[in-house]
Amino acid sequence: MAEEAARRAVAELPLLRTAAGPRDREGWAARLKEEYRALIQYVENNKRADNDWFRLESNAEGTRWFGRCWYVHELLKYEFAIEFDIPVTYPGTAPEIAIPELDGKTAKMYRCGGICLSDHFKPLWARNVPKFGLAHLMALGLGPWLAVEIPDLVAKGIIQHKEK
Repeated sequence: MAEEAARRAVAELPLLRTAAGPRDREGWAARLKEEYRALIQYVENNKRADNDWFRLESNAEGTRWFGRCWYVHELLKYEFAIEFDIPVTYPGTAPEIAIPELDGKTAKMYRCGGICLSDHFKPLWARNVPKFGLAHLMALGLGPWLAVEIPDLVAKGIIQHKEK
């Protein structure tokens, strides 16, 4: 059921066309516009579906992104700061999202709180360059990771709700 919801969410996202990264100044400006359009569309779709779960913003160059994400488990909201940099080889390389406050709390993380997306998401990204962007990263990368890891971390007592 979760996979079907993810497929529906991604099907409603615009595919990106510009194959430019931060090193290509003119192309990057066009790519960034496409990225923002897709992110806005994804957030609007999520709000309509009562599934609003993240906020993102970037620096002026669009190379450093940060914000918050949250996951509701057993009617309790778990909220985390997120951050990532756009790789210089973007869009050929997917960004690595970090949740610093969860650093070292699960085996599915790299140093500094980077979440592990290598097994499932990165091959999908590679097959869809340059069509996938940051909205796809959120929908197919971070969203499913949170859905698997947060309930597990709560069940193991590794993280607790702030009100407990």
